[in-house]
Amino acid sequence: MRIRPVFERAVVALAAVALSSTGVAITASPASAVPATIPLTITNNSGRSGPIYLYNLGTLLATGQQGWADAGGNFHAWPGGAVPPIPAPDASIPGPANGQSVTIRMPKFSGRVYFSYGQKLVFKLATGGLVQPAIQNPSDPNVNILFNWSEYTLNDSGLWINSTQVDMFSAPYAVGVRPASGPTRNTGHLKPGGYNGFFSALRGQPGGWANLIRTRSDGTVLRALAPGHGIEGGLLPANIMSDYVNRVWTRYTTSTLTVTPFANQPNTRYFGRVSGNVMNFTNSSGAVVTSFQKPDSDSIFGCYKLLDAPNDLVRGPISRTLCAGFNRSTLLTNPNQPDTSAAGFYADAVTNHYARKIHAQMVDGKAYAFAFDDVGAHESLVHDGNPQQAYVTLDPFN
Repeated sequence: MRIRPVFERAVVALAAVALSSTGVAITASPASAVPATIPLTITNNSGRSGPIYLYNLGTLLATGQQGWADAGGNFHAWPGGAVPPIPAPDASIPGPANGQSVTIRMPKFSGRVYFSYGQKLVFKLATGGLVQPAIQNPSDPNVNILFNWSEYTLNDSGLWINSTQVDMFSAPYAVGVRPASGPTRNTGHLKPGGYNGFFSALRGQPGGWANLIRTRSDGTVLRALAPGHGIEGGLLPANIMSDYVNRVWTRYTTSTLTVTPFANQPNTRYFGRVSGNVMNFTNSSGAVVTSFQKPDSDSIFGCYKLLDAPNDLVRGPISRTLCAGFNRSTLLTNPNQPDTSAAGFYADAVTNHYARKIHAQMVDGKAYAFAFDDVGAHESLVHDGNPQQAYVTLDPFN
């Protein structure tokens, strides 16, 4: 993957003793009440006929091995790969027919649950491990298959499961978790008409955003690529965010950008000032703690490269705050970041319109439209420390 390594996006980082969406450290429970596997029920409300294929792929947390789980939650390690990559074992699980449900078991994984409509996905094994579908590559064998995936981590501290649009917006679905007590929590549902509404809105957005929509030769709309993939494929201008970046750089040449990355540590603050092509951040003592080169559009959409965010306690938290501020275009309207009020997001003409239009169509307003959409808890994620049941609901295409 080009945005982050496989199985290492935000939901995985959360469960790996990192930082929550509000910057609070996550720590493991002293004694686990979480069993070795929990049930995951997949319900097909898509309204589409034809077979559904499920895949539960990931890293077994107890050993660090990569592989897949069968319907019973039993782990199978991938065999060795080759150059060129060779076909992976068939890890598919028959999914539910329209209007039906299937329950499988989830092991303690950091991984993904894929689901595809009509035909099986193609997975291959290279010497470095599993080759995931690369939807931005027009020659990928899965490029004409309608599919999507959910990301999750199940460990001794509980379950984190999210819907994601970090790479693409495609087949609609929602995720849920039932705790030991209290109601089931879910997220990821689109508003009525939200699926078609998103594509209509993207088509109407000037500046090349409609080019992100990918359609099969039979007319089936398959997905909209995330804007970073659009830049990579020449579908969006590489300088699409440059005007906003230039204005941010000008503003903070003569004023200060204050970043308070940890919600539970209000006295931990960093102060950004621009000098030439660099934004330097100092701590309260005036010492420079990290610096950022002026980012390009791809770095902003991918939250990587010039906005790299290592899993540390200084650069990473500052970078994720900057990434969210650039994508949501809040860095000029609020010099105190992170700005966590959705009312002010995406108000500039130069912004991540892909993310803006996805959030606008969600029932609860939450989505993972870019890698650090969890800044301020705007991500489509549910978590429970003692999960009894997980859910993926395949929603209608309307």
